[in-house]
Amino acid sequence: MFQATSRYYNLETATFTSSDNRVISYKRRRFLPQGETLSLLVEVTVTEGDRLDLITDSNLGDPEQFWQVCDANNTMNPFDLTAEPGKVLRVPQPQ
Repeated sequence: MFQATSRYYNLETATFTSSDNRVISYKRRRFLPQGETLSLLVEVTVTEGDRLDLITDSNLGDPEQFWQVCDANNTMNPFDLTAEPGKVLRVPQPQ
């Protein structure tokens, strides 16, 4: 269902049986890790016009891994991370 690099890949798949006996599969909820517990690769200072996908690509080699930077900085909204120039972002070791 999900690629191996997805934040949802390792989540357990559960099922629900509806009142009309349809079986519905779904992924269990993902809880955010505590960012400070993730191993740090590098810290990056945000500059004017930075984008999280470009920061992630240059540091982790894959722009779609932006969610790892979100996890390391305890945020769910990726746009919050680059909104303020001068902010220091934690880029974790790839998970």
